[in-house]
Amino acid sequence: MNAKENAIAVVTGAGSGIGRAVAVELLRAGWSVALAGRRAETLEETAAHVPGGAALAVRTDVSRPEDVTALFAATVERFGRVDLLFNNAGTFGPGGVPVEELPYEAWRHVVDTNLNGAFLCAQAAYRQMKEQEPQGGRIINNGSISAHTPRPHSVAYTATKHALTGLTKSLSLDGRPYRIAVGQIDIGNAATDMTARMQTGALQANGEVAPEPVMDVADVARTVRHMAELPLEANVQFATVLATAMPYVGRG
Repeated sequence: MNAKENAIAVVTGAGSGIGRAVAVELLRAGWSVALAGRRAETLEETAAHVPGGAALAVRTDVSRPEDVTALFAATVERFGRVDLLFNNAGTFGPGGVPVEELPYEAWRHVVDTNLNGAFLCAQAAYRQMKEQEPQGGRIINNGSISAHTPRPHSVAYTATKHALTGLTKSLSLDGRPYRIAVGQIDIGNAATDMTARMQTGALQANGEVAPEPVMDVADVARTVRHMAELPLEANVQFATVLATAMPYVGRG
C-alpha cells in the first residue's frame, strides 16, 4: 500500500520533533491529519510544511480529559472518522536528577503526560474506532529505548515508558474483536531538539559523559508510516528504530 488517501490520523505532540516529522510524512502521503499539541503556533508551523495538506490544528494538553475529548470531537467533526492515532506526546522531565531528589510534582508531570495522556488518547480513539463504520483503526504508541533499558537518573521517564509497553499489550488484546490494531515503536536517539544534548555528551551507566550518535528523524517517520499503512489484518506489535552505533545493547 503506497498512500492512504482519505485516511484520517490524529498525531499528538505534533508541534515538534518526532510528532512533527510523522505528521508531515503522513500529510505528504495523502492522509488527513489532526495535529495535537500544547502550542497552537507550533502546530500551524507543522501544517505549513505541507501547503495544501489536509491538516487540522487542535491545541491539546493530553493530560486533561476535557482537552482529549475536544480533540477527537473536532477530528470527527472535520474528517468524519479516525483511522490512526499516533500516541506521541511526552516529556523527559528534569534531567540528571537523582531519584532521592526528584520532586513529586516533577514525577507527577511526567506520569500525567507520558502515561495518563497516552491512556486518555487511546481510550478516546478506541471509543471512536469501535463505533464508526467501517469499524476499526490503528493505534501506534511511541515507546522508547527506555521502555527496555534506562538511562541514569531517568526514573520517571523510564517508569512511564515501561508502563506504556503494558498499555500497548493490553490495548492490542482488547482491540481484537473490533479490528483495532495496536503497536508500539521504540525509538533511540532520533535527532530532535529533545535529543540535542546526546551529540555533545550524555551521562552513561559507568558515570562518564560521552557523545552519542543520532539518526535522522525522517527515518522514524517512514517507519511509523509503514506501520500505519498496513492492512488491519497485519500489525507490527513492536518495532525498535535506533541510531546504529548508539550504546543501547551495551548500555549498563
